[in-house]
Amino acid sequence: MNSDELVLDRNSFLLSETDEKGIIKYANEEFCEYAEYKLEELIGKPHNLVRHPDMPKAAFEDLWNTVKSGKPWKGFVKNRTKSGKYYWVFATVFPFTSCDGSKGYISCRRMASKKEIEKYEAIYKTMK
Repeated sequence: MNSDELVLDRNSFLLSETDEKGIIKYANEEFCEYAEYKLEELIGKPHNLVRHPDMPKAAFEDLWNTVKSGKPWKGFVKNRTKSGKYYWVFATVFPFTSCDGSKGYISCRRMASKKEIEKYEAIYKTMK
C-alpha cells in the first residue's frame, strides 16, 4: 500500500447527497472522515471537490448520463482527500425526487478490493 493511500474498512459505508447540479447537501460521518473534511466544509460545495485527477472525464460523463436518465450508476472511483491522499470506492449513485419535487442524487460507497482497484486503475489509464 502506498503511504498516500487510505483503505476503507470492510464495513465502511460512505454516503452523500447532492442536488441535481452535484452540490453537496449532506455527507455522513464516514464520508467526512475519509475525505478529511468537516461537514460544514462540504455543504454547498461541488461533489467533484473530492475527485482525484487520475479519474478520466469519460467515467463521470457516463455517471451523469446514466443518473440524468433516471437510472442508478455503479462504478469504481478514486477520490482525493483534503490533504492530497486518495482512496478507492465502489460507488452506487441513485437519482431521486424529493416530496417537494426537487431532484438530487444519493451516493453510497463501500470498500473496493485490491483486485478491483488494480483492474480499474489500468482501465482508467486508457481513457480520457
